Amino acid sequence: MSQNKNIPQPQEWTPSEVEHIKIASNYLRGTLKESVADNVTGSISDDDVQLIKFHGSYQQTDRDLDDERKRQKLEPLYSFMIRARVPAGVSTSEQWVALDELSNTYGNETMKLTTRQAYQLHGIIKKNLAATMQGMNKVLMDSIAACGDVNRNVMATSNEGLSPVVGEVSDFAKTISEHLLPKTKAYHEIWLNQEIVQGGEETIEPIYGKTYLPRKFKIALAVPPYNDTDIFSNDIGLIAIVENDELLGYNVSLGGGLGKTFGMDETYARLGDVIGYVSKDKVLQVVEEIVKVQRDYGNRENRKLSRLKYTIDRLTTEGFVAVLEDRLGFELETSKPYEFTSNGDVFGWKKAASGKWFLGLYVEHGRIKDTDDYKLKTALREIADLHVSDFRLTGNQGLVLGNVAQKDKAKVDKIIEKYGLTDAGKLSGIRKHALACVALNTCTMAFAEAERYLPSLVTKIETLLEEKGLRDDEILIRMTGCPNGCGRPFLGEIGLVGRAQGHYNLYLGAGFSGDRLNTLYKEMLNEEQILEELDPLFAQYAKDRNESEKFGDFIIRQKIVEPKKSIFVLK
Repeated sequence: MSQNKNIPQPQEWTPSEVEHIKIASNYLRGTLKESVADNVTGSISDDDVQLIKFHGSYQQTDRDLDDERKRQKLEPLYSFMIRARVPAGVSTSEQWVALDELSNTYGNETMKLTTRQAYQLHGIIKKNLAATMQGMNKVLMDSIAACGDVNRNVMATSNEGLSPVVGEVSDFAKTISEHLLPKTKAYHEIWLNQEIVQGGEETIEPIYGKTYLPRKFKIALAVPPYNDTDIFSNDIGLIAIVENDELLGYNVSLGGGLGKTFGMDETYARLGDVIGYVSKDKVLQVVEEIVKVQRDYGNRENRKLSRLKYTIDRLTTEGFVAVLEDRLGFELETSKPYEFTSNGDVFGWKKAASGKWFLGLYVEHGRIKDTDDYKLKTALREIADLHVSDFRLTGNQGLVLGNVAQKDKAKVDKIIEKYGLTDAGKLSGIRKHALACVALNTCTMAFAEAERYLPSLVTKIETLLEEKGLRDDEILIRMTGCPNGCGRPFLGEIGLVGRAQGHYNLYLGAGFSGDRLNTLYKEMLNEEQILEELDPLFAQYAKDRNESEKFGDFIIRQKIVEPKKSIFVLK
């Protein structure tokens, strides 16, 4: 701990209930093994509901059935979501096959590609938790730290067809992920049947300590001009600085986070501040020290105010950087020039510097499933069974088939044509980049629908756009069932955040490249009202926009809403 009196010092907190659970957990063991073995109920104990998040799982219920089961005096239909940790979103075809089979055997026969480049399996009942995690382990996958008060899945631009440095950046995301993994063996003991360490005496957490972080922590890397990981929404964002196709280092963004709570003005969405530049040989040290500063300075009393963004605003950005540089023993350099032009995905075939091919595919809201008229899951399984590509998730719930040799392209294209996989080029501009969180029926936090509803709403919005000649204009629309921000709604040029069943707050005016938050425009709108509000705005946009002007920028220029915070550059 620094003794320099010129920099902010940590303060004492009255630990929250979750802090006490972590303290008593014996390094995340708790009574999870006993809870899972209890056959009387489909749930686990309240304390273990918190601890299982560190193991990459959430307890959920089928909320469509909750009322009926309550009437029948039955406990809720409990199940679990398991989130696989996939740094930079890169997985092998063997891993895809394993997850596909696990989703069919133990889950609800679907897979969810998340906005953090991870896989989620839903509908797993308690007795199958260990078998599912063991199935993942057989193909060298795990769910360690995919949730919980630790660093979560590290994101990075994954399509190597976009830049020669993407592979190096992706590998560094994996390095960060491994470096920040919890060291406790609780996961291996509980789920993989390894020997239990009595009392946890052998556990040492050199980065996290016994109580881990005050709240979740998110890191993302991006390679300009593609901000496809929305780095400014992360606790740490690393912007690759490239010259002559060589990665030199990273600009560091600090303090992004989108979650907030309705009715609590002290909670808010925030974009990261660019605090300086670091050469690539020093970046891992900087990342670790930022995590440690948050460990020591973060709010452990009120979890709604415990993310890094609140720590920074309490200390000020300058104060936080002073603490960081004091611990590092060196100052960050002045940030380097860069430019982001988009935060959406790039679709179609792209050839990488390696000579291999990468295919960007559209997946509506990341849901891998079969329907009567669209066999997406079957098609991707057939491609995986070829073992001619890897599978790369994007930050926009999309998929990239990577490292395909020239001789194998035709095999992939044949399956795509056979099943009619969506050609993103034929999609409307608003649909191709739309994001939606899971929401109902499984998320315990959701007030309203998102994934199950947004496709039909977009169809109705498309009609409005087509009438005005705007069908192909790319407009970012994002919907979530609550304000926690999983689908990054506050970075949508059109953001819809659920308030109650069928009702949403409408936000407008975010930047197309993820560098400006949107602003609340109208509250508690139903579908008819949403369309009534958007229709004249589209008409005005079609009539009065400047050449190449994006919808969010037009909304701000016309002063339809006041602009919210854009990124702040300290140095």
